[in-house]
Amino acid sequence: MILPYLARLVCLCLAAFFLVHAALGLAASLLTPWAVRVAGRMAPVHGARLLLGVRFFPAAFAIFVVAGLCTPSYLYLEPQGAPEETGVACMVAALAGLAAWAFSVARAARAMVRSARHIRECRERSREIRLPGERNTAWVIESAAPCVMLTGMFRTRIVVSRAVLAALSAEELSAVIRHERAHGAHRDNLNRLLLLLAPGILPSAPGFRRLEQAWARLAEWAADDRAVAGNTRRSLSLAAALVRVARLGSTAPAPALATSLMADGADLSERVDRLLGPAHRATPRHDREPILIASASLLLTGALIAMVAHPVTLHSAHKCLEFLIQ
Repeated sequence: MILPYLARLVCLCLAAFFLVHAALGLAASLLTPWAVRVAGRMAPVHGARLLLGVRFFPAAFAIFVVAGLCTPSYLYLEPQGAPEETGVACMVAALAGLAAWAFSVARAARAMVRSARHIRECRERSREIRLPGERNTAWVIESAAPCVMLTGMFRTRIVVSRAVLAALSAEELSAVIRHERAHGAHRDNLNRLLLLLAPGILPSAPGFRRLEQAWARLAEWAADDRAVAGNTRRSLSLAAALVRVARLGSTAPAPALATSLMADGADLSERVDRLLGPAHRATPRHDREPILIASASLLLTGALIAMVAHPVTLHSAHKCLEFLIQ
Protein backbone atom coordinates (compact mmCIF):
# COMPACT_ATOMS: atom_id res chain seq x y z
CA MET A 1 0.00 0.00 0.00
CA ILE A 2 1.33 3.44 -0.98
CA LEU A 3 0.64 6.11 1.64
CA PRO A 4 1.19 9.89 1.60
CA TYR A 5 4.32 11.27 3.23
CA LEU A 6 2.85 12.22 6.62
CA ALA A 7 0.54 9.21 6.74
CA ARG A 8 3.58 6.99 6.24
CA LEU A 9 5.31 8.77 9.15
CA VAL A 10 2.33 8.15 11.43
CA CYS A 11 2.24 4.50 10.37
CA LEU A 12 5.96 4.07 11.08
CA CYS A 13 5.71 5.78 14.48
CA LEU A 14 2.81 3.57 15.58
CA ALA A 15 4.54 0.42 14.31
CA ALA A 16 7.84 1.34 15.99
CA PHE A 17 6.06 2.12 19.25
CA PHE A 18 4.22 -1.19 19.23
CA LEU A 19 7.32 -3.28 18.49
CA VAL A 20 9.58 -1.55 21.02
CA HIS A 21 6.88 -1.45 23.69
CA ALA A 22 5.91 -5.09 23.17
CA ALA A 23 9.54 -6.25 23.46
CA LEU A 24 10.24 -4.20 26.57
CA GLY A 25 6.82 -5.00 28.04
CA LEU A 26 7.48 -8.73 27.66
CA ALA A 27 10.88 -8.30 29.34
CA ALA A 28 9.28 -6.31 32.18
CA SER A 29 6.61 -8.97 32.58
CA LEU A 30 9.26 -11.70 32.83
CA LEU A 31 11.23 -9.63 35.35
CA THR A 32 8.16 -8.92 37.50
CA PRO A 33 8.85 -11.67 40.11
CA TRP A 34 12.38 -10.35 40.59
CA ALA A 35 11.20 -6.72 40.76
CA VAL A 36 8.52 -7.60 43.31
CA ARG A 37 11.08 -9.41 45.50
CA VAL A 38 13.52 -6.50 45.33
CA ALA A 39 10.78 -3.96 46.08
CA GLY A 40 9.62 -6.07 49.02
CA ARG A 41 13.05 -5.73 50.64
CA MET A 42 12.96 -1.94 50.35
CA ALA A 43 11.05 0.63 52.35
CA PRO A 44 7.47 0.53 50.97
CA VAL A 45 7.56 4.07 49.59
CA HIS A 46 10.74 3.33 47.62
CA GLY A 47 9.57 -0.13 46.60
CA ALA A 48 6.35 1.35 45.22
CA ARG A 49 8.36 3.85 43.17
CA LEU A 50 10.54 1.05 41.82
CA LEU A 51 7.51 -0.93 40.67
CA LEU A 52 6.00 2.16 39.05
CA GLY A 53 9.28 2.72 37.21
CA VAL A 54 9.30 -0.85 35.91
CA ARG A 55 5.67 -0.52 34.82
CA PHE A 56 6.14 2.80 33.01
CA PHE A 57 9.54 2.12 31.46
CA PRO A 58 8.36 0.22 28.33
CA ALA A 59 5.92 2.96 27.31
CA ALA A 60 8.31 5.80 28.23
CA PHE A 61 11.21 4.32 26.29
CA ALA A 62 9.01 3.49 23.29
CA ILE A 63 7.77 7.10 23.24
CA PHE A 64 11.38 8.29 23.37
CA VAL A 65 12.30 6.07 20.42
CA VAL A 66 9.38 7.44 18.39
CA ALA A 67 9.85 11.11 19.33
CA GLY A 68 13.65 11.15 19.52
CA LEU A 69 14.67 8.76 16.73
CA CYS A 70 11.91 7.76 14.32
CA THR A 71 10.35 11.16 13.71
CA PRO A 72 13.59 13.23 13.36
CA SER A 73 15.31 10.65 11.14
CA TYR A 74 12.26 10.34 8.89
CA LEU A 75 11.78 14.10 8.50
CA TYR A 76 15.51 14.68 8.00
CA LEU A 77 16.38 11.82 5.64
CA GLU A 78 13.18 10.72 3.92
CA PRO A 79 12.63 12.69 0.68
CA GLN A 80 9.18 14.19 0.28
CA GLY A 81 7.04 13.16 -2.65
CA ALA A 82 8.87 9.87 -3.19
CA PRO A 83 6.29 7.06 -3.44
CA GLU A 84 7.14 4.10 -1.25
CA GLU A 85 5.31 0.88 -0.59
CA THR A 86 4.22 0.19 2.98
CA GLY A 87 4.39 -3.49 3.84
CA VAL A 88 1.64 -5.56 5.40
CA ALA A 89 3.70 -6.28 8.53
CA CYS A 90 4.24 -2.56 9.11
CA MET A 91 0.53 -1.87 8.69
CA VAL A 92 -0.41 -4.66 11.12
CA ALA A 93 2.08 -3.39 13.73
CA ALA A 94 0.78 0.17 13.27
CA LEU A 95 -2.82 -0.95 13.75
CA ALA A 96 -1.79 -2.89 16.85
CA GLY A 97 -0.05 0.21 18.25
CA LEU A 98 -3.11 2.34 17.51
CA ALA A 99 -5.38 -0.22 19.16
CA ALA A 100 -3.15 -0.37 22.25
CA TRP A 101 -3.33 3.40 22.70
CA ALA A 102 -7.06 3.54 21.93
CA PHE A 103 -7.78 0.83 24.50
CA SER A 104 -5.71 2.48 27.26
CA VAL A 105 -7.05 5.99 26.57
CA ALA A 106 -10.63 4.68 26.54
CA ARG A 107 -9.99 2.83 29.81
CA ALA A 108 -8.58 5.94 31.48
CA ALA A 109 -11.37 8.15 30.13
CA ARG A 110 -14.01 5.72 31.42
CA ALA A 111 -12.37 5.72 34.85
CA MET A 112 -12.26 9.53 34.90
CA VAL A 113 -15.95 9.78 33.99
CA ARG A 114 -16.94 7.27 36.67
CA SER A 115 -14.73 8.99 39.23
CA ALA A 116 -16.25 12.41 38.43
CA ARG A 117 -19.74 10.92 38.71
CA HIS A 118 -18.86 9.33 42.04
CA ILE A 119 -17.46 12.61 43.41
CA ARG A 120 -20.60 14.44 42.31
CA GLU A 121 -22.85 11.86 43.96
CA CYS A 122 -20.84 12.02 47.20
CA ARG A 123 -21.04 15.80 47.24
CA GLU A 124 -24.81 15.76 46.66
CA ARG A 125 -25.63 13.25 49.39
CA SER A 126 -23.05 14.22 51.99
CA ARG A 127 -22.61 16.76 54.74
CA GLU A 128 -19.36 18.66 55.14
CA ILE A 129 -17.75 18.59 58.57
CA ARG A 130 -14.35 19.58 59.86
CA LEU A 131 -12.69 16.65 61.59
CA PRO A 132 -10.44 17.28 64.63
CA GLY A 133 -6.96 18.36 63.58
CA GLU A 134 -7.93 18.79 59.91
CA ARG A 135 -7.74 22.07 58.01
CA ASN A 136 -9.97 20.86 55.17
CA THR A 137 -13.50 19.59 55.56
CA ALA A 138 -14.51 15.99 54.90
CA TRP A 139 -17.65 14.63 53.28
CA VAL A 140 -19.74 12.47 55.59
CA ILE A 141 -22.22 10.22 53.81
CA GLU A 142 -25.08 8.13 55.13
CA SER A 143 -24.19 4.64 54.00
CA ALA A 144 -24.92 1.18 55.35
CA ALA A 145 -21.51 0.00 54.15
CA PRO A 146 -18.41 1.37 55.87
CA CYS A 147 -16.54 3.82 53.68
CA VAL A 148 -13.25 5.71 54.04
CA MET A 149 -11.64 6.91 50.84
CA LEU A 150 -9.67 9.73 49.26
CA THR A 151 -11.14 11.04 46.00
CA GLY A 152 -9.65 13.40 43.46
CA MET A 153 -6.13 13.73 42.08
CA PHE A 154 -5.13 17.35 42.70
CA ARG A 155 -7.96 18.72 44.85
CA THR A 156 -8.42 15.70 47.07
CA ARG A 157 -11.32 15.16 49.42
CA ILE A 158 -11.83 12.58 52.18
CA VAL A 159 -15.15 10.72 52.11
CA VAL A 160 -16.19 8.85 55.26
CA SER A 161 -19.43 7.15 56.20
CA ARG A 162 -21.26 7.93 59.41
CA ALA A 163 -20.97 4.29 60.47
CA VAL A 164 -17.18 4.63 60.53
CA LEU A 165 -17.35 7.88 62.52
CA ALA A 166 -19.54 6.16 65.12
CA ALA A 167 -17.31 3.08 65.36
CA LEU A 168 -13.90 4.73 65.73
CA SER A 169 -12.44 6.60 68.65
CA ALA A 170 -10.89 10.02 68.15
CA GLU A 171 -7.35 8.61 67.99
CA GLU A 172 -8.36 5.85 65.57
CA LEU A 173 -10.17 8.29 63.31
CA SER A 174 -7.15 10.60 63.34
CA ALA A 175 -4.90 7.70 62.29
CA VAL A 176 -7.28 6.80 59.45
CA ILE A 177 -7.37 10.38 58.19
CA ARG A 178 -3.57 10.56 58.28
CA HIS A 179 -3.46 7.36 56.23
CA GLU A 180 -5.70 8.85 53.54
CA ARG A 181 -3.74 12.12 53.55
CA ALA A 182 -0.59 10.06 53.01
CA HIS A 183 -2.12 8.69 49.81
CA GLY A 184 -2.67 12.28 48.72
CA ALA A 185 0.93 13.22 49.50
CA HIS A 186 2.16 10.25 47.43
CA ARG A 187 -0.16 11.20 44.51
CA ASP A 188 -1.53 7.66 44.44
CA ASN A 189 -4.76 8.62 42.67
CA LEU A 190 -2.74 10.28 39.90
CA ASN A 191 -0.55 7.18 39.71
CA ARG A 192 -3.68 5.09 39.27
CA LEU A 193 -4.67 7.24 36.29
CA LEU A 194 -1.20 6.89 34.76
CA LEU A 195 -1.38 3.11 35.20
CA LEU A 196 -4.65 3.09 33.27
CA LEU A 197 -3.13 5.28 30.54
CA ALA A 198 -0.03 3.12 30.13
CA PRO A 199 -0.69 0.63 27.30
CA GLY A 200 -0.54 -3.09 27.89
CA ILE A 201 1.71 -5.50 26.01
CA LEU A 202 -1.20 -6.22 23.67
CA PRO A 203 -4.28 -4.02 23.14
CA SER A 204 -6.68 -6.09 25.27
CA ALA A 205 -4.14 -8.03 27.36
CA PRO A 206 -2.42 -5.74 29.89
CA GLY A 207 0.17 -8.30 31.05
CA PHE A 208 1.21 -6.20 34.08
CA ARG A 209 -1.49 -7.25 36.54
CA ARG A 210 0.88 -8.76 39.12
CA LEU A 211 3.14 -5.71 38.96
CA GLU A 212 0.24 -3.32 39.48
CA GLN A 213 -1.18 -5.41 42.34
CA ALA A 214 2.22 -5.42 44.05
CA TRP A 215 2.42 -1.63 43.65
CA ALA A 216 -1.06 -1.19 45.18
CA ARG A 217 -0.03 -3.30 48.15
CA LEU A 218 3.18 -1.36 48.77
CA ALA A 219 1.31 1.93 48.31
CA GLU A 220 -0.97 0.94 51.20
CA TRP A 221 2.02 0.01 53.34
CA ALA A 222 3.73 3.30 52.48
CA ALA A 223 0.61 5.23 53.49
CA ASP A 224 0.48 3.27 56.75
CA ASP A 225 4.13 4.13 57.46
CA ARG A 226 3.64 7.83 56.74
CA ALA A 227 0.48 7.92 58.86
CA VAL A 228 2.09 6.45 61.97
CA ALA A 229 5.53 8.09 61.48
CA GLY A 230 7.19 5.53 63.74
CA ASN A 231 4.90 6.34 66.68
CA THR A 232 3.85 3.21 68.57
CA ARG A 233 0.61 4.75 69.80
CA ARG A 234 -0.38 5.75 66.26
CA SER A 235 0.51 2.27 65.00
CA LEU A 236 -1.81 0.69 67.57
CA SER A 237 -4.57 3.18 66.74
CA LEU A 238 -4.37 2.55 62.99
CA ALA A 239 -4.27 -1.23 63.48
CA ALA A 240 -7.32 -1.06 65.74
CA ALA A 241 -9.12 1.15 63.22
CA LEU A 242 -8.47 -1.33 60.40
CA VAL A 243 -9.91 -4.17 62.48
CA ARG A 244 -12.96 -2.13 63.57
CA VAL A 245 -13.78 -1.03 60.02
CA ALA A 246 -13.37 -4.60 58.76
CA ARG A 247 -15.85 -5.83 61.41
CA LEU A 248 -18.45 -3.35 60.16
CA GLY A 249 -18.87 -5.45 57.02
CA SER A 250 -17.92 -5.21 53.37
CA THR A 251 -16.72 -1.75 52.46
CA ALA A 252 -18.35 0.30 49.74
CA PRO A 253 -16.62 -0.23 46.38
CA ALA A 254 -14.30 2.62 45.46
CA PRO A 255 -13.91 3.93 41.91
CA ALA A 256 -10.68 3.25 40.05
CA LEU A 257 -9.30 6.73 40.74
CA ALA A 258 -9.87 6.72 44.51
CA THR A 259 -7.93 5.11 47.34
CA SER A 260 -9.88 3.24 49.98
CA LEU A 261 -8.76 2.40 53.49
CA MET A 262 -9.71 -1.23 52.91
CA ALA A 263 -8.63 -1.44 49.29
CA ASP A 264 -7.63 -5.09 49.56
CA GLY A 265 -9.27 -7.12 52.31
CA ALA A 266 -6.89 -10.01 51.69
CA ASP A 267 -3.99 -7.81 52.83
CA LEU A 268 -5.65 -6.79 56.11
CA SER A 269 -3.92 -9.31 58.37
CA GLU A 270 -0.51 -8.50 56.92
CA ARG A 271 -1.07 -4.75 57.35
CA VAL A 272 -2.14 -5.23 60.96
CA ASP A 273 0.88 -7.46 61.64
CA ARG A 274 3.20 -4.80 60.22
CA LEU A 275 1.65 -2.10 62.39
CA LEU A 276 1.90 -4.24 65.52
CA GLY A 277 5.32 -5.71 64.76
CA PRO A 278 8.30 -4.60 66.82
CA ALA A 279 10.38 -4.04 63.70
CA HIS A 280 7.95 -1.54 62.24
CA ARG A 281 9.66 1.78 61.63
CA ALA A 282 8.86 4.96 59.83
CA THR A 283 10.42 5.48 56.45
CA PRO A 284 13.21 8.02 56.79
CA ARG A 285 12.66 11.20 54.87
CA HIS A 286 15.39 12.30 52.48
CA ASP A 287 15.13 15.99 51.75
CA ARG A 288 17.94 15.76 49.20
CA GLU A 289 16.26 12.97 47.22
CA PRO A 290 14.27 15.30 44.88
CA ILE A 291 17.46 17.25 44.07
CA LEU A 292 19.37 14.08 43.26
CA ILE A 293 16.54 12.76 41.08
CA ALA A 294 16.24 16.07 39.23
CA SER A 295 20.01 16.23 38.63
CA ALA A 296 20.14 12.65 37.35
CA SER A 297 17.15 13.30 35.08
CA LEU A 298 18.80 16.40 33.60
CA LEU A 299 22.06 14.52 32.95
CA LEU A 300 20.23 11.61 31.36
CA THR A 301 18.12 13.93 29.21
CA GLY A 302 21.22 15.79 28.04
CA ALA A 303 22.97 12.53 27.14
CA LEU A 304 19.95 11.28 25.20
CA ILE A 305 19.61 14.57 23.30
CA ALA A 306 23.30 14.48 22.38
CA MET A 307 22.96 10.89 21.18
CA VAL A 308 19.83 11.59 19.14
CA ALA A 309 21.33 14.70 17.53
CA HIS A 310 24.34 12.78 16.26
CA PRO A 311 24.09 12.16 12.48
CA VAL A 312 25.19 8.52 12.80
CA THR A 313 22.28 7.84 15.16
CA LEU A 314 19.75 9.38 12.77
CA HIS A 315 21.11 7.45 9.79
CA SER A 316 21.00 4.18 11.74
CA ALA A 317 17.43 4.89 12.82
CA HIS A 318 16.45 5.66 9.22
CA LYS A 319 17.88 2.34 8.05
CA CYS A 320 15.74 0.57 10.64
CA LEU A 321 12.68 2.47 9.39
CA GLU A 322 13.44 1.49 5.81
CA PHE A 323 13.60 -2.15 6.90
CA LEU A 324 10.38 -1.82 8.91
CA ILE A 325 8.34 -0.23 6.16
CA GLN A 326 9.01 -3.02 3.67
